[in-house]
Amino acid sequence: MIVMGLNAWHGDASAALAVDGRVVAAVEEERFRRVKHWAGFPLEAIRSCLAIAGVEAGAVTHWAINSDGAAHRWRKLAYLARGAARPGLVLSRLGNRRRRRGAREEVAESFGLDPAALRVHPVEHHLCHLASARHPAGFDDAWLVSVDGFGDFASAAWARQRGGQGGALVTGGQVYFPHSLGVFYQAMTQYLGFPAYGDEYKVMGLASYGEPAMVEDLMRLVTLLPGGGFALDTDYFRHHRDAITFSFDNGTPEFAPLFSGRLEQWLGQARTPGSEITGRHKDLAASVQRIYEMAFFHLLNALHERDPCDQLALAGGCAQNSVANGRIRSETPFRSVYVQPAAGDAGGALGAALEISRRLGAVHPEPMPNAYLGPSYHDADIAELIDRQRDALARAGCRVDVLAQPELLDTVLTVLEEGGVAGWFQGRMEWGARALGNRSILGDPRRTDMQEILNLKIKRRESFRPFAPSILREHVADWFETDDDVPYMQKVYPIRAERRATIPAVTHVDGSGRLQTVCREQNPLYHRLISRFHERTGVPLLLNTSFNENEPIVCQPSEALDCFLRTRMDLLVLGNHVIRRNPS
Repeated sequence: MIVMGLNAWHGDASAALAVDGRVVAAVEEERFRRVKHWAGFPLEAIRSCLAIAGVEAGAVTHWAINSDGAAHRWRKLAYLARGAARPGLVLSRLGNRRRRRGAREEVAESFGLDPAALRVHPVEHHLCHLASARHPAGFDDAWLVSVDGFGDFASAAWARQRGGQGGALVTGGQVYFPHSLGVFYQAMTQYLGFPAYGDEYKVMGLASYGEPAMVEDLMRLVTLLPGGGFALDTDYFRHHRDAITFSFDNGTPEFAPLFSGRLEQWLGQARTPGSEITGRHKDLAASVQRIYEMAFFHLLNALHERDPCDQLALAGGCAQNSVANGRIRSETPFRSVYVQPAAGDAGGALGAALEISRRLGAVHPEPMPNAYLGPSYHDADIAELIDRQRDALARAGCRVDVLAQPELLDTVLTVLEEGGVAGWFQGRMEWGARALGNRSILGDPRRTDMQEILNLKIKRRESFRPFAPSILREHVADWFETDDDVPYMQKVYPIRAERRATIPAVTHVDGSGRLQTVCREQNPLYHRLISRFHERTGVPLLLNTSFNENEPIVCQPSEALDCFLRTRMDLLVLGNHVIRRNPS
């Protein structure tokens, strides 16, 4: 059984392929279109998944879409009957829903198939999120939780899982339109002057520089309800009554402001993008983060009280709030917390594929072993690329060597120890928003000037945004206050106080780090590189940031080489090829 899951005509368009219940490929469309969070039909992602699996589109037995327009139909009709929404709001939503219903025709036309022969399954949005966390986590007994902006008229859902991977879920509850923690966070992100789709992580980073001094006042925006739910004071938001201008059609997702004029009357004029970030903005970011955490932990604690268990699996866009994720073990009774590597809407493609596989009796009992689910490239492909680019490399003063692994590792580490920056391109591309050691830019975490070096040479981003440490799993307890598996860089934990001065480049202003734990079984080469650095320096971790420059993470070797040549990166590793700049 071959099931292709799709997140289409929405931000972070993607495709995921499951064969007999086992995930064999998953890719975001942005990696091919080279537009962050690309929204539309994920044609290139589908083609990539098919190529990885070595199958034709006609061999796909089922297609699953992570949206079901029929879900919660009566709630929608009741909401409209109350006259709470203007007609334009309804029409704008229906337009995007029609596009999703046209997936059958889009697939058929793109691959020359008979649309009548395609078996297409709509799957409710939050059920996709829950499935995307449930099956990869591999828990037999767990609470599953999805929290995001909106999907199919709901913003959050939770369910109880018992009896292994094949059993049905026991639905626990949902939060419905217009109430949403995701909308709260997105609206406040826009108010703080970060209007781009997906900018919430900037507020999360900025929060560490402020104090949550405005929590008491801002709590008027979010009310915590008995049983774990929450409600917005909708007077301060527009999404429920106005036709918010948005675009999910073949390009960058765009949203008009979600906050109302009343919010600006109360808090003052919103910050203009690019203007000075004041102490008040930092305190507001810290307060927004704290309120989100209060509501999030309120829900989790209520679920645990209702039906205790130690295990929790998370998905939905809000599950990418790594600061809150890192506090779950200290603020709730949950002990094992799994966060899906593509927790946002891209992950809905994976959840759709796995949910339909489960319904049809094909669920693989093992957890997903890693997030390396994208395309890979052979050394022969890289050699051909370098041969084509000989003149450009010569003009840039670059030297190319093909090295055996021991010499390659030592060459990279020598450059890092000298204050250099290295692009590291290996194996299959990562699934999800984080570079996890296959499409990464690496630096020495011990250098106090490394953040400045990276921003000067490559990243050119806000100074308050931290860089992450990739640490050998076996050394986590020695360097972090919490010993945990964090393979997908989805949790922030405090770094031990006595270690912070040793690794300033990956220690955030509040003493924390968004770690990635690296296991030999998951990524042998990356583990070997960090182990060699540990042998040389006594530090079992490297600075790891995504291989890009204000663009999606690189996918192909040609994109890695282009990024290297247009920035001031010192060294590029493509498989076993090492490209070095002339120091002069």
